[in-house]
Amino acid sequence: MADTKQVEAKGGREVARLAKRIGAFSTAHGGAEGQIAYLGERGARIVLVGADGGWGDLVATSVDTARKAVEKAGITVHETFDGEFAARVRTGPYEWTRMAGIQIGGPSNS
Repeated sequence: MADTKQVEAKGGREVARLAKRIGAFSTAHGGAEGQIAYLGERGARIVLVGADGGWGDLVATSVDTARKAVEKAGITVHETFDGEFAARVRTGPYEWTRMAGIQIGGPSNS
C-alpha cells in the first residue's frame, strides 16, 4: 500500500507541475490550446499553441498524466495537430534556420 500512495503522490505532483507550466504559457500567449501525442515508453508530448501563434511543448510520463494536466489547466485539447489548429503556429527566424537552413543555404544545424 505504501508504494501505491507514493506513486499517486508523485503523479499528482507531476500533474500539478505540468498544469502550472501550461497555465503560465497560456497567460503569456493570450490563451492556449493543445494536442497530446503518445511517445511510446517515453510518455506523451503536450504541444501548446498560444492565441498569438507562439508554441511550445512539454513531456509527461504518460498520456493519462498529460490529459489530467491539460484538464486541470483548463485548455482546449485537439485530437490531431492539423488543419486550422496547426495553421495558427507562427514560426520565426530561429525555427526556419533550424528546420530548413541547410536546404536554403542558411546556417547549419550543428
